[in-house]
Amino acid sequence: MERKVRVRFAPSPTGALHIGGVRTALYNYLFARQNGGDMILRIEDTDSTRFVPGAEEYINEALAWLGIGIDEGVNEGGNYGPYKQSERRDIYRAHVKQLLDADKAYIAFDTPEELDAKRAEVQNFQYDASTRMGMRNSLSLSADEVKALIDAGEKYVVRFKIEPNIDVEVNDLLRGKVVINSSILDDKVLYKSADDLPTYHLANIVDDHLMEVSHVIRGEEWLPSAPLHVLLYEAFGWKESMPDFVHLPLLLKPTGKGKLSKRDGKKLGFPVFPMEWKDNEDTWAGFREEGFLPEAVVNFVGLLGWNPGDDREMLSMDDMIKEFSFDHCSRSGARFNFEKAAWFNHEYLINMPDEKLAELFKPVLASKGVDVAAYSDAFLTKVVSLVKGRISFVKDLWDQSAFFFVAPTEFAEKDVKKRWKEDTAALLTELIGVLEGIEDFTSKPAEEVVIGWITEKGYHMGNVMNAFRLTVVGECKGPHMFDITELIGKEETIARVKAGIDKIGTNA
Repeated sequence: MERKVRVRFAPSPTGALHIGGVRTALYNYLFARQNGGDMILRIEDTDSTRFVPGAEEYINEALAWLGIGIDEGVNEGGNYGPYKQSERRDIYRAHVKQLLDADKAYIAFDTPEELDAKRAEVQNFQYDASTRMGMRNSLSLSADEVKALIDAGEKYVVRFKIEPNIDVEVNDLLRGKVVINSSILDDKVLYKSADDLPTYHLANIVDDHLMEVSHVIRGEEWLPSAPLHVLLYEAFGWKESMPDFVHLPLLLKPTGKGKLSKRDGKKLGFPVFPMEWKDNEDTWAGFREEGFLPEAVVNFVGLLGWNPGDDREMLSMDDMIKEFSFDHCSRSGARFNFEKAAWFNHEYLINMPDEKLAELFKPVLASKGVDVAAYSDAFLTKVVSLVKGRISFVKDLWDQSAFFFVAPTEFAEKDVKKRWKEDTAALLTELIGVLEGIEDFTSKPAEEVVIGWITEKGYHMGNVMNAFRLTVVGECKGPHMFDITELIGKEETIARVKAGIDKIGTNA
């Protein structure tokens, strides 16, 4: 009988969730949902020296913001808890004892100073079958000596006893069969008496087994530890329940050379965290605070190393769940391209209903001192519909539409120099009379009247219309001119043209 798909995302609460971790969580989620499985969030906090307050809460909030749903975890509960490793000490102790009793592990008393001395003495020193008998451990000491040291309270670790010269096979769904000889592996520390906690290697294996994890989907940086994990499964007698492994390629710097780090984001001016993160040394930008929509981030991250099998780029979460396959995952690193991320955000914004985008724009307007209540929802919706094609973020709406809310007091020097001629003031004064005579000031009728006047008089279309736009907008940019004038109204339009004539004409 085929077992149920159960995956886990297991971050350590040592800081913010990196965008590479977001991708790992996302791929786990997509695979679980596609196969009707469960998504587990397990907090791996066994390294007490690196614990960072607030990191666990950050992880949960970031996943929730991105829409990566969790079925079992610290907050959600479940039948396989606790889901925080620091609360599973009794479970780990029992499994450490099981390995010791089966002669699959041993106790080592070597101090950090002794280990450093050995490394200085022996080039490329490795604690393994060739060196363990020359160290202070339960294999080289008598049982009485071991007991005396433990009774005296001497700190110790438990090391996995790896037999040399065994070919260990790791079956990876992305990379195929990987074979590594056990002789290159050291006797990894599995447990530390100093804090009564296991290391990652033991806790990871025990938890994956007890939580019935069927697939371990993680970054390729964990590939070197996969043979050790295979040997641990065999040592416990769990070979038949071993999960399938998938080791995802690295996220690379924008240059394509080297792993993407938080320092790259700081240096090059883009976020590498889903949300803003503050630590003792600095504040790190987040996609959320930079103005990204969560669905745009998910779409962008989802395509960093995977594709749906065709050239589609705009994919919702449901689309990715339907199409996800390791067959279309790359084995090589994926280059992080922030400009592409911004493009995705642009696409999601321009495809968003105008009414929803207008709601998102309101806080931006308020921050600029605009009395939002003075404008109808219909007005705001029309404004965003006219300018959204030019934005990548909601905050960009202000730069593209400020003139709808505030009359210009300054005029772009380059446009004045190019568009303001000797006869411009006279032309615009005549235009004011034309505007005053228009009864229907909506876009199309107003345009027909003004264009008809320009044509009848034989004036240069560009000279009149560019100067008209300059006085109303403050520079030669913006959507269709008569869409602007319809929204701000006849009285405001005429007032702006008069003010422009006065100020630009005087300065010119």
